[in-house]
Amino acid sequence: MTTFPFKQLDVFTSTPTQGNPLAVVLDADGLSDEQMTAFARWTNLSETTFLLRPTLPDADYRVRIFTTTGELPFAGHPTLGSCRAWLEAGGRPKAKHVVQECGVGPIRIRLDGERLAFAAPPLRRDGPLDEETIERICRGLAIGRDRVVAATWVDNGPGWLAVLLEDREDVLAAKPDRNILAGMKVGVVAPWRNGDADVEVRAFIPGDGMPEDPATGSLNAGIAQWLIGSGRLPSRYVAAQGTALGRAGRVYIESIDGDIWIGGSAVTCIDGSVSL
Repeated sequence: MTTFPFKQLDVFTSTPTQGNPLAVVLDADGLSDEQMTAFARWTNLSETTFLLRPTLPDADYRVRIFTTTGELPFAGHPTLGSCRAWLEAGGRPKAKHVVQECGVGPIRIRLDGERLAFAAPPLRRDGPLDEETIERICRGLAIGRDRVVAATWVDNGPGWLAVLLEDREDVLAAKPDRNILAGMKVGVVAPWRNGDADVEVRAFIPGDGMPEDPATGSLNAGIAQWLIGSGRLPSRYVAAQGTALGRAGRVYIESIDGDIWIGGSAVTCIDGSVSL
């Protein structure tokens, strides 16, 4: 066995236990694919990341992102949490922004006060969902078809599709059926009427070790590109996520000069080492 530096963080919150946990193994170049897969399965978190030496000349580090069932080319809360872990371990960016290398290419990350924010990668797939898929989602979430305002692909790597509902209460009332939704990654969003956020978001991943994700950067990035781009949301807003799970995640979205930045806090809860 070899010992590696290890951190576990809570992302999209500054209060431990209120966001989305992330396991990060640093200096992980010596690990095999099999070891990474096994450790990610063992943590039983929505994602576990491994930080490696970059292969792109402008990148500061490379990250590999694993769920309990496989590897992702990109994910949001692992991007922010991995960056926080890298900075706390003494990492220093080569240029103005931290540049993370991952499966979709380089991702820029900026320091935004106590928060970090990443520039959303381009969508790999967009466009409206067909009626059969919308009806399947409605059955799988036990929501009426009449509550759906719009539905589209917002895939920036993980494979998200998103549904805009009438009201926040519709989002909170959704009851996912993993058998009906099997093989889909579904995000739902609806406006708040008042409060400290503008929209409520939930993310369903049937078949994963974490079937509902508490706070999801990649989904929020896709939703922002969709809803800001279509004029349904302003260029700056706050998304709440995790409410139905007893969490209080907050995702800060801002469109600047054509880039959509997805921001949030990340706090380290465990700092030590792991033997693999």
